[in-house]
Amino acid sequence: MPTKSYGLICPVSKACEILTPRWTIPILTEMVYGGYTKFSDIKRVLGNISPAILSKRLSEMERFDLIERVEDKAKGTVDYLPTDKAKALNPILDALAEWAQRHIEAELAVCSYDLSLLMWRLRSAVIVDELPPRRVVVRMNFTDEEGPFPVYWLVYEPRNKMVEACIDVPAFDVDLYIETTKLSFGAVLYGRSSFSREVTEGRIFFSGDKVLERTIDLWMPKSILASVDGTLQLAVAE
Repeated sequence: MPTKSYGLICPVSKACEILTPRWTIPILTEMVYGGYTKFSDIKRVLGNISPAILSKRLSEMERFDLIERVEDKAKGTVDYLPTDKAKALNPILDALAEWAQRHIEAELAVCSYDLSLLMWRLRSAVIVDELPPRRVVVRMNFTDEEGPFPVYWLVYEPRNKMVEACIDVPAFDVDLYIETTKLSFGAVLYGRSSFSREVTEGRIFFSGDKVLERTIDLWMPKSILASVDGTLQLAVAE
């Protein structure tokens, strides 16, 4: 946490001294809402945080009684659990998220996320009960991704009810091709636009299985924030 105080008696400034160091609030958010409790899982879901910074933040949060470190010596595992003090922040985190939906422009809110992290999350969020009872392969090409992996495959196997997100070409025929941008796809997931609008605007293209295309709103997951009233929408395509 900061070594130097703001020098103010204001309660908000005191709260900021504890909560605003980089990564503190995202760590709490993933613990409280994502249920992640192990160091490796928290590191994976946050993506760009370094192990050293994560370790430092967890120690600081433990010192401020925001988390509890629980060690199972028999299993050799350690879990970090949010305390009641941390859970008391839930209404504040909810309000911050809703404020962002209503007051931060879509182009800024969803333009710079880590695509590999999103796809890793997506694999466990696809609503598999809305998919056909057979293997389904979806190829997604993100035309604005500057990283090494602009193409991902979602492979659903009904025998184990699981979806895998792959960067290697699977040995199966593709059912549905999706060409889009990170901005456009992120906007749909967070209620900043819709698939139908993005297709009309020429920012998402489908080809292949028409049933999968027409039912994508049923099986492709959306953030719980997608339903926030007054969410700012993505601008009209130029």
